[in-house]
Order: sequence, then C-alpha cells, then structure tokens
Amino acid sequence: MQPSIRLPKSAFRILQFLTKTGPLSPRVISKEANVPLRTVTFALDRLVDTDLCEKVPNLGDMRRTLYIVNQEKARDFFARYGLVAK
Repeated sequence: MQPSIRLPKSAFRILQFLTKTGPLSPRVISKEANVPLRTVTFALDRLVDTDLCEKVPNLGDMRRTLYIVNQEKARDFFARYGLVAK
C-alpha cells in the first residue's frame, strides 16, 4: 500500500494547471495561473518532493528550469483521491 500524499491546496492547484498546460517555468506558471511566485515555488518544491513533478532543463534558456508533471503518478494521485485534473 502506498502512503498517502498530503499536499497544500496551492500544490494541488499547480499540479492541475501543469497537467493541462505542459512544462513551464515557475515565473510563467505564476503569471498564467495568477498565483504569487513565492506560492508557486513552494508548491513546486512539494510536488518534486512527492515525485508528482520533476525539473527538466529548458533547452531554450538554460538559466530557467522547467517543471513537468509525472503523468502516471499524477493520474494515480487524482484517481486515489477521487479528483479530476481540470
């Protein structure tokens, strides 16, 4: 049995947003999701810690990291908690 994953609401919101939009940088997520950058970085740290997201290099600008959703784990997460990715 897998342990339950506890996420703050902000992390859940960012996970849903990234699931539908694809890999983005924290600054772009903040702007497009209308969430403060500090909240986005906190949420992304939690998502990376739980392996729901991972950092990937941005080949267009190596100074900015992109975050991508681990689709399999996200699907399991949403199913386990009876949630739907918006």
